[in-house]
Amino acid sequence: MTATTKPSVAHLASPDEMEQQFYDALRHGDIERLMSIWADEEEISCVHPGGPRLVGALAIRASFDGMFANGVIDVQPQQVRRVRTHSTAVHSVVEAVRVAGSDGPQTAWVLATNVYIKTGLGWRMVAHHASPGSARDVADAGVASVLH
Repeated sequence: MTATTKPSVAHLASPDEMEQQFYDALRHGDIERLMSIWADEEEISCVHPGGPRLVGALAIRASFDGMFANGVIDVQPQQVRRVRTHSTAVHSVVEAVRVAGSDGPQTAWVLATNVYIKTGLGWRMVAHHASPGSARDVADAGVASVLH
């Protein structure tokens, strides 16, 4: 399979199903599956914690290829907040990432926003923006506030 050919993913899958496939692909180091989740748009974007904005499938693929070269990403979405319209879904996620530390495995917290749009092929990711988080973010995630 070439880098530009997308393997089959669930046609018209829900944003939640696409998100599950995204995190499964990270945990299995499956670059083909991971890239099949992204929309076929030039302006898709990805920001890894502390990293630059990556635009386009080639840049995004290269970044995940580099990560997978070091092993799979042991990540679990812990708390998801969802906003959805007919053609757009935005998920605010607290991710628990297991990393090897000097004292053994530890949990790193990441705050991610995943954006999906409904395309002719179903729901596809157009943006993944992740920032460093902390254990406090997990505790605060249950507290809702009103802007007005």
